[in-house]
Amino acid sequence: MPKRDLAGAVVVVTGAAGGLGAAVARRFAIDGARLALIDIDPTRLAAVAEGLPGSEAIVCDLTDPEACESAIAAVVDRFGGVDVLINNAGMTHRSAFVDTDPAVIRKVMEVNYLGSVNITKAAMPSLIERTGAIAVVTSVAGFAPVLGRTGYAGSKHALHGLFDTLRAELRPVGVDVTIISPTFVDTDMQQRALGGDGDVTDHPQSRVGKQVTPDDVAEKIHRGVERRKRWVIIGFIGHLTRVMTAAVPSLYERMMALSLRSELDR
Repeated sequence: MPKRDLAGAVVVVTGAAGGLGAAVARRFAIDGARLALIDIDPTRLAAVAEGLPGSEAIVCDLTDPEACESAIAAVVDRFGGVDVLINNAGMTHRSAFVDTDPAVIRKVMEVNYLGSVNITKAAMPSLIERTGAIAVVTSVAGFAPVLGRTGYAGSKHALHGLFDTLRAELRPVGVDVTIISPTFVDTDMQQRALGGDGDVTDHPQSRVGKQVTPDDVAEKIHRGVERRKRWVIIGFIGHLTRVMTAAVPSLYERMMALSLRSELDR
């Protein structure tokens, strides 16, 4: 397949006010992309948009299907359609399942999974009309267990199932679907992680291996969309995890549990 021409493409980025979303927007701007930046935080979103002249900042709660329809309608009105949709918005929690209020897991699922469902559904007619592309930022937690993040891992596994299946459905109409699975990314999302009670936790994050930078992830997202990749795993730990979960899953679980045991210690 030829590379996708991204020069001047209309690119919609969700979670654009965060560190990774802003990095993704900046990377596509290098191609002269026409950017629609979507986030629920108006102040931080405005700051990102200010640094990207010509971009459209749209405040939207992705868990609201009608708000997503309105957001995409605004993109179509401004730019004529959607060529690339980057599903990046997300949240996390750090707490053992036994100590986690089900409402926390529901909230994580609503943002991470249903948020992507809602905005993708709204953009679908334009993506099909313009033979566009979808990318979704999942995680190593989308194909492997991660201690203390049952709700987060569940939402990311769900995204893999959704977008793998959607790729098969959209193949006949030429819309590409790329799943992006980074390991730990150096952003401020972890500072906003929920605890088991639903409040932002002050429990320190533990992680495995070196964090990857938002700019590095953004570059790989851009390359994955341009080259029509099915799946992009980012970071040495991500690739090692993929091999271990396929070949020796029980060993991976023991090693991961030892590395992240402090997530459950109080």
